Amino acid sequence: MNQPNQTGSPALDRTYALLAVGELLVDLIGHDLAGSLLDSRDFHRYQGGSPANMAANMARLGNRTALVAGVGQDNLGVYLKQRVAEAGVDTRYIVDNAAVPTSIVVVSRTKGTPDFIAYRQADCQIRPEHLPDDLLHQSAIFHTTCFALSRQPAQDAIVEAAGRACRFGAQVSIDANYAGQIWPDRDGARRVIQNYCAAKAFVKLSEDDAARLYGSSQSTDRIIGDFHEMGARLVCLTLGAEGSLVSYDEGRQRVRIPGRRIEVKDATGAGDAYWAGFLTAWLDGKTPEQCAFAGVALAELKLTRNGPLPNKIDRTFLYQSI
Repeated sequence: MNQPNQTGSPALDRTYALLAVGELLVDLIGHDLAGSLLDSRDFHRYQGGSPANMAANMARLGNRTALVAGVGQDNLGVYLKQRVAEAGVDTRYIVDNAAVPTSIVVVSRTKGTPDFIAYRQADCQIRPEHLPDDLLHQSAIFHTTCFALSRQPAQDAIVEAAGRACRFGAQVSIDANYAGQIWPDRDGARRVIQNYCAAKAFVKLSEDDAARLYGSSQSTDRIIGDFHEMGARLVCLTLGAEGSLVSYDEGRQRVRIPGRRIEVKDATGAGDAYWAGFLTAWLDGKTPEQCAFAGVALAELKLTRNGPLPNKIDRTFLYQSI
């Protein structure tokens, strides 16, 4: 792979550092820490959706980003577009759908993996015409999630667009945040993920994501090996308090990043923060190890505060521990 970062970062002569594609929705998050939604009593409203969070987080770091997503023609949709725009994301590609309402997810506040229920409508109505060639040509990174891939017509539209984006020189990325209650067909999910990863994807997933995708806990070697076999160029497996493991150069090289003790206030959105830090560092030409440290820095900032990240973050913050 090319130096300096050994993963072939595209030149930043494109309009958008990141094009995020997928769910933009309202998160109703429990106000107090609770073991599950059964124990959650009061909820606060937030802009949610992992692709939207990624676009917002990377915009907060000074990257120019855009979001392809669907909302209803309702006041929740207005609220979401306002919040994403406030973070600096280009919202012109968000589609207002008159036929269905804005999607909502109810989430517990927790120090671990949250309990949630999704009420899905407009988020899965992404179609091929929402992802034209000229937009893909303008994007350095094309990013989505398992949540976004779990329903049609968005599923086929996003997988096909990822292939085009790859051919146009963009780096394809996925948060493989598989959840059975969102995508019950586990075998079907693995086939779709494989088709997506065939576009030389960068993959981020947690041990919990992998256990849900396989139906049981698996060795790190199997998880990483399987994703490289699917076509992934780089696999980042996050290990919670134990840190993370990055496999790159199509599996020929690995680096382990140890975890650090911190006081966790809110784990919601930590994975999106990690990946936004990682990809920003990659765009800045850092090595995979440095990218992982940058991801840790942004994830820790998120973990130690309630609610979203600050609206503006000096990206040099990512590299203070490198």
